[in-house]
Amino acid sequence: MGKDYQDAGRAVFMESGKKKLIESVPILLGSIILCSLAGLLGTLVTATGPGSWYDILVKPSFNPPSWVFGPAWTLLYILMGISLYLVLMEWRKGTEVRIPLILFGIQLALNALWSFLFFGLQSPAAGLAGILVLWVFIVATIVSFLRVSRPAAIILLPYLAWVSFASLLNYAIFILNP
Repeated sequence: MGKDYQDAGRAVFMESGKKKLIESVPILLGSIILCSLAGLLGTLVTATGPGSWYDILVKPSFNPPSWVFGPAWTLLYILMGISLYLVLMEWRKGTEVRIPLILFGIQLALNALWSFLFFGLQSPAAGLAGILVLWVFIVATIVSFLRVSRPAAIILLPYLAWVSFASLLNYAIFILNP
């Protein structure tokens, strides 16, 4: 039978004699909360309900129903937080992670900025410019994370896929609403 114990913020789980680590629960939770705050910041200007600016835009046939966005982004922010956590754990082991963390921070800020560009300014053009820059920084973050932690990089692939789709959606809205 497995044995679990807590040691100064470090959870250690024992399974069949093998050790699996969550090296720091507070850092894991902090990483997830930090990423989620970026998403929360974007909601300050995001209005999609009936009668909103977004509601009256012409949207492409592949536009998902509104209810998809909340759960999708929630999952992506959790994954981003886990990815950040894995890189931070490598930093604690002495690995150089300054550039990967800077890139991560930039893409996280750009992620929050997109909502202000698209919804706040009510500008599909500004949103498109912002999301394309965001996409570049997500790719740069994944490449830099790959050098530090392969799992951290892989965990960001669904985020890249979703932002790729969101870029296509933003482009279509831009074209359909001259």
